[in-house]
Amino acid sequence: MAIIYLKSGRSEADKASDDMRIRATVEATLTKIEKEGDAGVRALSLQFDNFERPDFRLSPSEIAALMQKVSTRDMDDIKFAQTQIRRFAQAQRTTMTDVEIEMLPGVILGHKNIPVQSVGCYVPGGKFPMVASAHMSVLTATVAGVPRIVASAPPVNGEPHPAIVAAMHLGGAHEIYVLGGIQAVGAMAIGTQTIEPVHMLVGPGNAFVAEAKRQLYGRVGIDLFAGPTETMIICDDTVDGELCATDLLGQAEHGYNSPACLITNSRKLATETLVEIGRLLKILPTAETASASWRDFGEVILCDSYDEMLAVANEMAYEHVQVMTDRDDWFLTHMQSYGALFLGPRTNVANGDKVIGTNHTLPTKKAGRYTGGLWVGKFLKTHSYQRITTDEAATTIGEYGSRLCMLEGFVGHAEQCNIRLRRYGGRNIPYGTAALPRAED
Repeated sequence: MAIIYLKSGRSEADKASDDMRIRATVEATLTKIEKEGDAGVRALSLQFDNFERPDFRLSPSEIAALMQKVSTRDMDDIKFAQTQIRRFAQAQRTTMTDVEIEMLPGVILGHKNIPVQSVGCYVPGGKFPMVASAHMSVLTATVAGVPRIVASAPPVNGEPHPAIVAAMHLGGAHEIYVLGGIQAVGAMAIGTQTIEPVHMLVGPGNAFVAEAKRQLYGRVGIDLFAGPTETMIICDDTVDGELCATDLLGQAEHGYNSPACLITNSRKLATETLVEIGRLLKILPTAETASASWRDFGEVILCDSYDEMLAVANEMAYEHVQVMTDRDDWFLTHMQSYGALFLGPRTNVANGDKVIGTNHTLPTKKAGRYTGGLWVGKFLKTHSYQRITTDEAATTIGEYGSRLCMLEGFVGHAEQCNIRLRRYGGRNIPYGTAALPRAED
C-alpha cells in the first residue's frame, strides 16, 4: 500500500495533552455543581458566559415573547425542517416493535420498548447558534414519547436566542433553560435545588461538553460522545477541487478544532483542492475559525486504489463522510465505521446538519466503530419480560434450571427452581440438589 499524507494535522501527543487539560477543567466544574448547586451554576454562568438572571428557566410568557422575535420566513423554515426530521424519526420508530413469543407451550417471552422518562437536550450556541440541534434532540425525544424533555442552550449576545427557543418549544420541550457548556449539562445531570436531574443527556457540543458527558456517563445515560465536528471527503476525479474545498471548509468553520480530511486516489484533485482552500480562505467570512481548524487538524491523504481509500476511511471512522466517486454505492455497501454517509455530489453535510431529515448528532473520535448517531431508538429502552402459565411448563423449565444452577454451584438459585418443581410439578426434590429428569426420578 502506498498511502501518502500530503497534509497532516497535529500529532496525537498534542491532542492527548489537550484532552488532559480539558478533563481536569471539566472534573473541577462538575464537582463545583455537585457541592454548590444553584449557586455554583450561577457562578459558572457568570464566569463562562457573563450571564445571570433570577431563574435560568424561561417562563411560558418569556418563551412566547421570544418566539415573536423570529421572522415569518425563519419560523417557516424551522417548521419545514422539523417536518422532515419528524417524518424520518416516525419512520424509524415504526421499525421498533414490541415482541411476544411462546417459546414452549406455556412459556411466554417478550420485550417492550419503553421511553426514557426524562432527558436533557443540550443545544450549542456559543460561536454559532445551533438552531438545528434543537430539532435533532428535542423533537426526536418527542417522537419517542419521552414524558419530560429538558432543553438548555447558552445565551447569545447576553440573551436567549429566539430561534433556538422557538425550535425547542415547537419540538416539544417541557422545560427550557438559558445555560451553556459544562454548567448546563452538569445541572441537568446532577440536579440543583431548582433543577430536577434527568435520566439521560443528549446533544452535541464542544470538547468540554463532550468530556462532561463522558464523566457523567453512568450517573446518567448519554446518547454518544459527540465532540467537535469531523468531516471526511472520499473522492476521485469525477469532482473538482472547488467542490471539495468548499465542503471541507464548510465544516471546518464549526470551531478551531474541527478535523477535515480529504481521501483521494487523484494527486491532481488533491493539489487542486489545496489551492482552492487557500483561495476560499481569503474570502470566507468565517476564515478565522476555518483556517485554524484546517491548519491544525486538516489532512489530505493520497491512496493508490479505492480499496485503500476504503480501508483508511474505516480506520479513521469520521463523523461525516461525504462520498463523491464513480462508485458511491460500493462505498455504501462496504463502509462500516462512520457517523453518517453523504452520497454523491448533489448531497452535502450542511443539508444533513440542518434540514434533510436524518439526525446530525453523530459519533466523533472513532466512536462510529461501535455506535451510530442519535435517533429515536436512543430514547427507548428495550426491556424483556417472561411469563410461565402452566404447571407443565414450570416443571419442564424448572428441571433444566435446577441442574444448570447446580452446575455453576448456585444452590440458592437452584432452590428457586426446585421449590416450583415441588409446588407445581409434584416433584420430591431434596433440598440443595439438582432435579433429575422425570424419566430418571
